[in-house]
Amino acid sequence: MTTAIDCFARYGYQGTSIDRIASAAGVTKGALYYHFRDKEELLFEAVKDRIAEFEERVVGSVSPVTDPPAALAEIARVCVHIATKNNLRRFILTLMVEALDTNPRLSQAFRDILRRFRSYLAGIVRLGQEQGVFRSDVEASRAAQLFAGGVIGAELQHYQDPERVDLGVVMQGVVDQLVSWLTVDADQLPHGVHAKRGARNNRRESR
Repeated sequence: MTTAIDCFARYGYQGTSIDRIASAAGVTKGALYYHFRDKEELLFEAVKDRIAEFEERVVGSVSPVTDPPAALAEIARVCVHIATKNNLRRFILTLMVEALDTNPRLSQAFRDILRRFRSYLAGIVRLGQEQGVFRSDVEASRAAQLFAGGVIGAELQHYQDPERVDLGVVMQGVVDQLVSWLTVDADQLPHGVHAKRGARNNRRESR
């Protein structure tokens, strides 16, 4: 399974064959087919197994959540640790992009994964709002989307150019910017931003 993940991460789904996995793992094709019906089944088992491992690690690292800003920082730290220690995160990101137009079943699986991740993040933001730590005028789901986007973007840049992009530094910047945005008082926002927000709220109230 680990060898298959490395191959999928490096070559993508289309560029990874059962022959390539078997050769890299030092086993016969027959041995692989004994455990997995085909390449797609092997891929889905790898995705299911590793995603469960990642989600358990994230939840285990930050639960119970009592300090929302610290929880967001810890999630980022876990992502950095995993991204720099093995090919799991690269495996997921590589296949997530490739599956968009080539594998509806896999794309749906990744869509569900991201939805769970954003839902978990949104829950942390809502807790911060209930505690009075975060502003109440920010949609928790929007904050979760921004955080997830920052994490994924930072990782993609790191994989593309690891010598120039320090993932730990960039990820800390993602957390700092989000937390700063969530904690700044609405009255301290630039006038134009405040005005636009007011206009949006008025439109919602009129609907």
